[in-house]
Formats: sequence, structure tokens, C-alpha cells
Amino acid sequence: METLVVDHPLVAHKLTTLRDVRTDSPTFRRLADELVTLLAYEATRDVRVTDVTVDTPLAPASGVRLARPAPLVVPILRAGLGMLDGMTRLLPTAEVGFLGMIRDESTLQAQTYATRLPEDLSGRQCYVLDPMLATGGTLAAAVNFLFDRGARDVTAICLLAAPEGVAYLDEAFRGGDRPIRVVTAALDERLNENGYIVPGLGDAGDRLYGVV
Repeated sequence: METLVVDHPLVAHKLTTLRDVRTDSPTFRRLADELVTLLAYEATRDVRVTDVTVDTPLAPASGVRLARPAPLVVPILRAGLGMLDGMTRLLPTAEVGFLGMIRDESTLQAQTYATRLPEDLSGRQCYVLDPMLATGGTLAAAVNFLFDRGARDVTAICLLAAPEGVAYLDEAFRGGDRPIRVVTAALDERLNENGYIVPGLGDAGDRLYGVV
């Protein structure tokens, strides 16, 4: 598994404001959207393309287009929805599927409650959107779900990651034959006793949409 922490001043600037407890939900949503687009630029560096030739007003030119089948973007409900527009802004031809997953706060294990994905993902590059890589259980379950349907490789885009979550994913998929990448704005210090990232930014879903 490869982990990429995106080192860029704009990424750090937007993340700092997201962390601030004084940042209200509308501002949080806007900044999360912008930050995801920056992370997506790095996350799609290995997106598959095919060579093409086009005619300019002056002469033919060699170039590339995204290969088929199209990439699949998979936000994990509900917090991942706040990342979807930022991702599809950069990758507008991607298809979108949905995974509804929730973490049991007593066991910290992920449970799936809704899916809207193609049954056959053979050959597909998948991009999972999940704001917080904390314990790693939810993201590992999502990756396994996609691999079970035949996904070729999976890249997870996270606003923040904890060392424990990265280690969990690395252990869970060590020796596998399909690539996994995690692209994040920061690798934080640790998890607390409740499984939250410290210093983190709080509950991403609540800060995006309010407490429900």
C-alpha cells in the first residue's frame, strides 16, 4: 500500500481552516470541496489513458484521453458526499457509485447499510472518498467490497489520516495483488480512546451537515 501526504501550501492553508472549531458549516463545505480538488489532482496521477490524435487548427497533434471503462468515484455516506463535487469537478466523466457505511461506536467496526454500485467492476479504477481515515475499519471494508466485485485498483482520498488507520490498511492488504493508495492532506498524531483523530477536525459529517 502507498500513502501520499500532499505537501502544498494551499492544501495546508485550507486544512488549517477546516480544523478551526470556529469554522461554520457553509465555510467547511466550501473548503472541503476545494481541498478535495487539490487532493484529486495528485490522486489521479496514475489514471489510465489511451493515446489519440486530434486535429488542431494548424496540424494533427498527439494527446491522450481517459481510457474505458471510466473511473468510478465512490463516496462513503454520509460524510463522503461532501467530497463528491470536488472530485467530479476534476474528473467529470467518471461514474459515481455509493456505499453507505457506519461505524459501530462500541466495537469500532464498519457496517454496510446501503449500496449503489455496478455488480461487475472488472478492470475499473476506483476512487473512494472518505474524509477521515481513523481506525481504518470502514475504509478496509469499502476496499474489500470493491475488490470483491472485481475492481482493478483502489485509491482512497481522505482529508486526514491517523497512523493507526494507515497501519491497519497496510496490514489488511499486505501481499495482495491489487494496488491500494491513500492520498491525504495530513497524517495526524494519533487516535484517542474513542477512535477519533487527534488533533483532527472533529466529526466531519457533523461539521459538513450538522448533528443528526
